[in-house]
Amino acid sequence: MHFYSLDFIKEMPKSDLHLHLDGSLRLDSLIEMAAKVGVKLPSQTVEGLKELVFKDSYQNLGEYLHCFQYTCAVLRDMDNLERAAYELAIDNQLEGVNYIEVRFAPQLLIDLPSGIDFDRVMHAVNNGLKRAQQQYNSQALVLSGDKPAFAYGIINCAMRMFGDKGFSPYYTNLFQLMRDFSPIEVIKLAAMELVRASVRLRDEAGIPIVALDLAGQESGYPASKFKEVYEFAHQHFLLKTLHAGEAYGAESVFEAITECYADRIGHGYSLFVPEMIQDPAIKDKQKYIRELASYIADKRIAIEVCLTSNLQTNPAISDIKAHKFGDMLDHRIATVICTDNRLVSNTTVSREYKLALDNFDIPLKRLKDMVAYGFKKSFFPGSYVEKRQYAKQCLEYFDKVAQKYGFIN
Repeated sequence: MHFYSLDFIKEMPKSDLHLHLDGSLRLDSLIEMAAKVGVKLPSQTVEGLKELVFKDSYQNLGEYLHCFQYTCAVLRDMDNLERAAYELAIDNQLEGVNYIEVRFAPQLLIDLPSGIDFDRVMHAVNNGLKRAQQQYNSQALVLSGDKPAFAYGIINCAMRMFGDKGFSPYYTNLFQLMRDFSPIEVIKLAAMELVRASVRLRDEAGIPIVALDLAGQESGYPASKFKEVYEFAHQHFLLKTLHAGEAYGAESVFEAITECYADRIGHGYSLFVPEMIQDPAIKDKQKYIRELASYIADKRIAIEVCLTSNLQTNPAISDIKAHKFGDMLDHRIATVICTDNRLVSNTTVSREYKLALDNFDIPLKRLKDMVAYGFKKSFFPGSYVEKRQYAKQCLEYFDKVAQKYGFIN
């Protein structure tokens, strides 16, 4: 095994491509935001909230997702939303993360009777991120080219499912308006509206909305139901990622790629769990997994790996060494280390790298490859030429840091 200190990990350039805004607030900020808008929290102290809501471990995915009702409630205030985006960028900058893709479901925050529409939500998030970016990139070391700049993109999440009440004012109203439609038709309609609005705001306002994501309960809501939504994204040069293979079998990953043109896969954990395959037509499960893994590796479809989050939400993973990240490495799949939710999972990018490097055999060359995937497989909001130049600068900086810590002569 190779040893990498936390100091080295923090200093090396990093990205986070799977980062939920509403799962990554600062706890003390959450308390202040709740007081500002009159949202009642189970505790008014950081310690109390850590004990009651934002825990180190959760019984199941349901308990994990319970946290989001509090964060979404405070983010329906535009000042709070802009502040959360700004602080998230700052927190990443402080641990050497140069590039982030912040994802969230705008429709969870829309509240039309209060004057909060899609455009206001997106501008608030972008204003917070842009302010943090401008501050960071005005530093002397960045201006001189000695340190890579900070950059970001925004990924908008469509929800796979939502109920007719309680999810958000927007979804509740939509169900009331469309009461003669089946629930899945309403859900697909909301997803289609989201992707159309995302393309419009990207093109007309220049907001760096770089991709579409599909989040929420996988089981019972397969990616294939959202094929038309993803076709619209595909035809309008909006890139595509999906939560797939988090709580459903390898077929979920296959569907994301073949039906929804996925450029990346969120989680992808169950890709290597044959017992989770439910399609009766798949007789030889091991062969199916081998062929699918080989296809993903060959096409360089990156998997956004969220180690701590998977440990917290998947009781089947007894300890970190049993995580299928090892299989991903063995199959030479492009893997990118991500946090998922900095608050809900109580983690950072540096901590996720430390977890991976302490428990899997990753020599420096493989580590540099993983760091490279974070920049090369990003949905960078510039041209391909600009993205390549940015990735090159970040990787040259990696070499500089590795040399400082004695890894390279």
